[in-house]
Amino acid sequence: MCEGGPVNQDWEDRVAAAWARFDDCSESEASAFRAVIDALVAELPADSPVGPFEQACAWDSTGHSDRAVPLYREALARGLDGYRGRRAKIQLASSLRNTGQPEEGVKLLTPELDAPSDELDDAVRACLALCLSGLGRDREGLSLVLGALAPHLPRYQRSMANYARLLVSPDG
Repeated sequence: MCEGGPVNQDWEDRVAAAWARFDDCSESEASAFRAVIDALVAELPADSPVGPFEQACAWDSTGHSDRAVPLYREALARGLDGYRGRRAKIQLASSLRNTGQPEEGVKLLTPELDAPSDELDDAVRACLALCLSGLGRDREGLSLVLGALAPHLPRYQRSMANYARLLVSPDG
């Protein structure tokens, strides 16, 4: 069982294997890759939120953000939650930015700043920063990126965190 619907480990392994092979795919193999994902999705219950999520990922990863957006929305509307749900929000926001809708991306990701922390926190901030930049709010975006980067630095963590804060504070 995974978030969003009944999926067994064999299915998860086959999806992971398809994605692992994707990195070696050429542009001309994109439709074949999407067909592999579609075949795997066909094994899921018709109302599974995991299906449209995986299809959205496949369209997105092969350069079709416009085709991915409605599938991400469908997955979330069907109740995709947990780790995949957070990934869907990040990826949907990115696709929205790519299709000229960065404001929707900001609205989608801003609440994620207060969500329980996980390994996707920095991805939330990076994608949100890009959406903010798309709206001409570069200082806010830079603040998010510096704040995300600071804990990973071998030195200067406190300084970078302060610089990040000052970029958006009234005193900055």
